[in-house]
Amino acid sequence: MKKKYDPNYIEKKIYSLWEKNNYFKFNKKNSKKKYCITLPPPNITGTLHMGHAFQHTLMDILIRYNRMKGKNTLWQIGIDHAGIATQILITKKIIKEGYDIKNYDKNAFIKKILKWKKKYGKIIKNQMKRLGYFIDWNRERFTMDKKFSYTVRKVFINLYKNNLIYKTKSIVNWDTELNTVISDLEIKHKNKKVSMWYIKYKLLNNIKTKDGKKYLLIGTTRPETIFGDTAIMINPEDKRYNNLIGYFVKVPLINRIIPIISDIKTDIKKGSGCVKITPAHDFNDYKIAIKYNLPMINIFTYDGKMLPCANVFDSKGNTSIFYSNKIPKSFHNLDRYVARKKIIKKLKIKKLLKKEYKYNTYIPYNERSGAIIEPMLTNQWYIKTKKLTKLAINAVKNGNINFIHKQYKNIYFSWMKKIKDWCISRQIWWGHRIPVWYDKKNNIYVGQNEKKIRLKYKIPKKEKLKQDDDVLDTWFSASMWTFSSLGWPKSKKIFKQYHPTDVIVSGFDIIFFWIARMIMITMYIVKDKKNKPQIPFKNIYITGLICDENGEKMSKSKGNIVDPIDIINGISLNDIIEKRTKNMIKNKSLVKIINNTKKKFPYGIKETGADPLRFTITSLSSTSRLIKWDMNRLEGYKKFCNKLWNASKFVINKSKNIKFSSHKNDISIIDKWIISELNIVINEFEKSINNYRFDIIANKLYSFIWNQYCDWYIEFVKPLINICNENNFISTINTSLYVLKIILKLAHPIIPFITEYIWQKLMRYNLNNKFNSITMEKFPKYNNKFVNKKLSIDIIWLKNTIIQIRNFRAKKKIRFNKKIKIIFKKDDFIEKRIKNLGFFIKKMVNIKEILIITKDIKSTFNNNITNKIFFIN
Repeated sequence: MKKKYDPNYIEKKIYSLWEKNNYFKFNKKNSKKKYCITLPPPNITGTLHMGHAFQHTLMDILIRYNRMKGKNTLWQIGIDHAGIATQILITKKIIKEGYDIKNYDKNAFIKKILKWKKKYGKIIKNQMKRLGYFIDWNRERFTMDKKFSYTVRKVFINLYKNNLIYKTKSIVNWDTELNTVISDLEIKHKNKKVSMWYIKYKLLNNIKTKDGKKYLLIGTTRPETIFGDTAIMINPEDKRYNNLIGYFVKVPLINRIIPIISDIKTDIKKGSGCVKITPAHDFNDYKIAIKYNLPMINIFTYDGKMLPCANVFDSKGNTSIFYSNKIPKSFHNLDRYVARKKIIKKLKIKKLLKKEYKYNTYIPYNERSGAIIEPMLTNQWYIKTKKLTKLAINAVKNGNINFIHKQYKNIYFSWMKKIKDWCISRQIWWGHRIPVWYDKKNNIYVGQNEKKIRLKYKIPKKEKLKQDDDVLDTWFSASMWTFSSLGWPKSKKIFKQYHPTDVIVSGFDIIFFWIARMIMITMYIVKDKKNKPQIPFKNIYITGLICDENGEKMSKSKGNIVDPIDIINGISLNDIIEKRTKNMIKNKSLVKIINNTKKKFPYGIKETGADPLRFTITSLSSTSRLIKWDMNRLEGYKKFCNKLWNASKFVINKSKNIKFSSHKNDISIIDKWIISELNIVINEFEKSINNYRFDIIANKLYSFIWNQYCDWYIEFVKPLINICNENNFISTINTSLYVLKIILKLAHPIIPFITEYIWQKLMRYNLNNKFNSITMEKFPKYNNKFVNKKLSIDIIWLKNTIIQIRNFRAKKKIRFNKKIKIIFKKDDFIEKRIKNLGFFIKKMVNIKEILIITKDIKSTFNNNITNKIFFIN
């Protein structure tokens, strides 16, 4: 073995060994018990970050562990097309290259994405290899490949045939930058100072309020929407206005006559107590329109500009002529916020603006595009969720699906019980095209392709069919990931063996986006042999969110991202700054990022290696929702790997020309102790991993390897092998090898590279190994008969005694080469302990003589007393 632990050298050498010998290859003919995890597919939008490394490492530990437990494991991997996120990314890239995206060809756009996918798919693959993941790359899937697309269409068709998919005009969250609907779950809120304007709406026919006013005062933060008003609403119990119910007002600037209606839910104390109803551009107002059969007037284009002619609909979404669709010419094609300023100006001129005040509120926006959300009335495709959620809720309630951390079960139930119908259509180019075609009469045909539709419905070629332009929500296709990635519906052999999968490892931020929807769709679509709904996975392990050392979420905008590959390979300060600030505008935020980076990494990041990174991840995987990344702990675990390296080197060097035997009779008391402690660790490892407490596993392994094996056992062994006879020497070295062998097996799922490398060095000592790689070995078995609690207590006494003597030497400044005497006061155990363990005391702290007395000599040796040990210089 090399003198120094060199992770870069070791890890490249070992991964090459694994690949060369096809150790990752999945054996589909294997009859062993099955174990399967489907990797949440990372997006093609960029490289893997610490969040990916965190979750992927835990999955790899589970795969390696279960493989060593004798199971035929399958870690199904792939990458996701990430519809909207990828569309935004490539759009920005095209604009940066100097092209006008509005004139860009769709096919050219898709080709550009596929080129990007090829590049970043390769980068992601190399990142995962560098982290040492046990993956058969021949089984890699992509959510836009042909087989996957077939599955997506099949599921859509199935749901449509069973009346669970429908198309309707409804109000949605509209992104005016992307020109697409986005889901409630994708919306973020930012605190912003806004204005509340109070506008006069004149009453008709000389009607007055009870206090004699000829108008109603209406408060709004969105005066640009007044052209879409269809009613004024008051509370029927509001004595100020309830005499006006059933009368009418004029909408300012356009003089549209709209009714005054009443609803008990109107807040009397809020604002003036009067509310304008704009059904096409407000979610609450939309509900009011449905309830009271009000018209709905859409006044904006899809990119947030004022329409020349408004779109008027009845409460069922049908085109209506109830109101005029005219909008004043001076507002045509104005951006909504430009229109707002102009409307305010005109209201002031006409003395219809009573007052304005500012306050802070939360504004909904799309974090990806930055666009403020516009509620918009549009035609979209929806899934009816009521029937699907019932199955999904019961699966968790009855224990078929188990949340490892119970707090997330309640969050899941809470969301599932208030879930709305799922809008699955998106108005972008990149994604699975909706498998729907229309004829000239707008009749709907659903099928796998146009050819099959024409055959089924006997539609002649001369009659034109047009496919729906929309694509499906990324999360719709993602909901099929477990069964589609395993071959359903066409290649069912692997699917039948490995589905449902054993566990899904994911973050709490996508419980609703993905996990809940996977359960819903899988249980409706996939049936077992008895035609009962099949679950996608048996267990759900939710990880915490990886944050920086201050508890802040890692993000590009905050400039606090740490690339796992930079930790492994090392990176200079300048290169970190370049990565964190690339394409950023020069401002205060940029300066702050640079200063924080210099403070945190004044000398860059040293090369650490994959194993220390993996061990750090494992140690941090607690039950907390937020996990602070700790670079200091990373350095500590590199030292841990170095400690294991040096201990292994010592044992291997002492083992030359010795034949290994696992026979445990006639071994020393120290050997019996370390084997006892080893079995305790094996037992604790098994218990902890079955409870997904990876942090406990890491801490127990660290404590045993560093403290028990390296710091004490190896130190106990050193004097022992120098004086014992040949048989005892062989016995002690055999124990050292045996324990090292088990340590390597225990630690292998967490730190696979260093354990494989040392294992390869140990193979020459004939350790009764059946295989040429530790990846193929069996996981150690706990043996209760080797656990000796009484011996553990004796060794604790021995260690404490040695520590006390060392402290005494240090306090009295007595050099180690000067022998001292120690005197123990007699008790019930001391004679036996000195007989069995006195040798180690003498050798490890250089004791000339050990005496045991019964007299009280406390006063005689008062200055040299430590507990029950008396020292004589």
